[in-house]
Amino acid sequence: MRVETGHEMAERIKGAEQGRARQLFLGRESFFQRRLWPARLALMVSALVIAFLLGALFFSYGSKLYEDWRQNRLLHRAAALLQEGKLSEASQAAQELLGRHPDSLPALYVLAEAAEKQNLEEAVSWREEIARLLPKDADSQLNFASAALRFGKLDVAREALDRIAPTDRDTAAFHVVAGWLARAEGNLAEQEEQFAAAVKKEPNNDLYQFNLAALRIHSSDAEKSAKARDTLQRLSKVTPYRTGALRALLNDAVERNDLAEADNFAQQLQMSPEVTFSDYLLCLNFYRKLDEKKFRLLLEKVKPFAAHNPSDLASLMNWMNQNGLAGDVVKWIDKLPAAQLSSGSTSVAVADAYATVKNWSRLKRWTRAGMWGDSEYLRLAYQAIATRQSQSRSGGTANTEFETLWRSAEQLTNEQPEHELALSRLASKWELANESEELWRRVAENPPKRREALDGLRRLYRAKNETGKLYDVLQRLHESSPNEAPITADLARLGLDLEQDTERSHQLAREAYDRAPNEVNCAVTYAFSLSRLGRNPEGLAIIGNLPPDQLHDQHAAVYVALLLAEASQLDGAKEYIAAAENGKIYPEEKKLLDEAKTKLAAASATPSPAISSTPAELSPTPTASQR
Repeated sequence: MRVETGHEMAERIKGAEQGRARQLFLGRESFFQRRLWPARLALMVSALVIAFLLGALFFSYGSKLYEDWRQNRLLHRAAALLQEGKLSEASQAAQELLGRHPDSLPALYVLAEAAEKQNLEEAVSWREEIARLLPKDADSQLNFASAALRFGKLDVAREALDRIAPTDRDTAAFHVVAGWLARAEGNLAEQEEQFAAAVKKEPNNDLYQFNLAALRIHSSDAEKSAKARDTLQRLSKVTPYRTGALRALLNDAVERNDLAEADNFAQQLQMSPEVTFSDYLLCLNFYRKLDEKKFRLLLEKVKPFAAHNPSDLASLMNWMNQNGLAGDVVKWIDKLPAAQLSSGSTSVAVADAYATVKNWSRLKRWTRAGMWGDSEYLRLAYQAIATRQSQSRSGGTANTEFETLWRSAEQLTNEQPEHELALSRLASKWELANESEELWRRVAENPPKRREALDGLRRLYRAKNETGKLYDVLQRLHESSPNEAPITADLARLGLDLEQDTERSHQLAREAYDRAPNEVNCAVTYAFSLSRLGRNPEGLAIIGNLPPDQLHDQHAAVYVALLLAEASQLDGAKEYIAAAENGKIYPEEKKLLDEAKTKLAAASATPSPAISSTPAELSPTPTASQR
């Protein structure tokens, strides 16, 4: 066996040490690689995440930029189309924008304005959406209320106004909208108050001045009507209000029988660029009063002009029917070609002419054939009236046919308020009591038509002396127009006459008088109330301030006679009893007159000093504290 030398041993040891060192180095390298890899991986993942987030951010921002660009493009396009009058295209662009952004106010504004310019009822829903998104914005609520008013949604308009904060209500815009709502509800007193408040807030606004003046020119207050007349005279020189002011002034002059002024206004109106066919009819009203010969010449000139347009032809015929010229219409009909009488509106005017002159045979022939389009229900109604009024059939047969035709006419109204209103007016005109009552009650459920319907029921129940129903109608009228003094007085007086809710009736009588102390109805009612409360001298003092000629109206005379008889003023009581008996009075007033006669008889049994029969010479009006 060979023995290893020292040199070889040393080399072997050295080699072994180098091997261990290499292994140690490789082990350390492996260790560092194992420690480095997760960190590198984390770094790589972080980089990828950051890159992804940056990409998403850039994509999102880019998409938003694109969407904003697209939204602005659609909005500008919709606005431009709206300005150009291309309303349908503007609405389509706004609808596309609204589809992407359901709460886009600019899109809603475009849709609302486009709908309003097209007179579409959907304008109300668009304004409602805007008001929902801007609940505290007074202008948005006012626009919503105005749109609702425009389409007869009075309850919706009232709710919109109620949502406006009290701090935002003392503005001209609020008072104007509230005034138009009051008018739609038939509350003329509140309308005047609201319009006056608008003028007070913005005295230089001509539109507000015009609204108030056009209303007040009909006022019974001489000072108010004179001031309104001056305002309208000024506005008749201002282009936007020229025609409207001239119409109001002409009407006023005709009512006052001031023919010289009326002539001046009529000539100005006819020369106005905005004159309408209705204005010519207004002028005819005047010329008929001015000179019958000139009127006839003008009428013959207007007829051929009207015949060119079915709407104008119907308007002229209706005007003639309403002004005692239905016989002339019947003669004119025979000279017109059948084609010119074929429209629905003209057919109705012809039927009304035949009915007015009571030519039932021609009315029956006229209504048996043809289709009157949207007015078909009136064809059946006039046929029903002709059947009832005609004397050629027995009563039983005529009644059966009448009922069948009338029910068919009612069904054809399709519960459309305008159609029901027209049929109600026709039924009232021809004194169809049962039919008109049923129709008026239906029409009264529609807020914009409620006032006329309640007035129709009021006349009907008064004519039939159905005082219980009349009292209910007066209550509804008072609820819809609480500031209208004559209605308040009527309700109070009937309540006192019927001894129904007397405490409230006394309160209402005082409210009516406080609001309109110079209105005879209100003053007499309050005087009667005071007398019933044992304060007859105070009642006499109120009557003493009223014009005696107005107190001789048969209805007012009843209450004056009662108060005078209570005071043992025999001559005066006799005078007013005679005035009351000179006309037709209501059953409840007949009872009061009998009461006055009884008091008069009792007073006549004992001598009394002679006292003037003129209430104006009685004691002065009580003070506010006495009332």
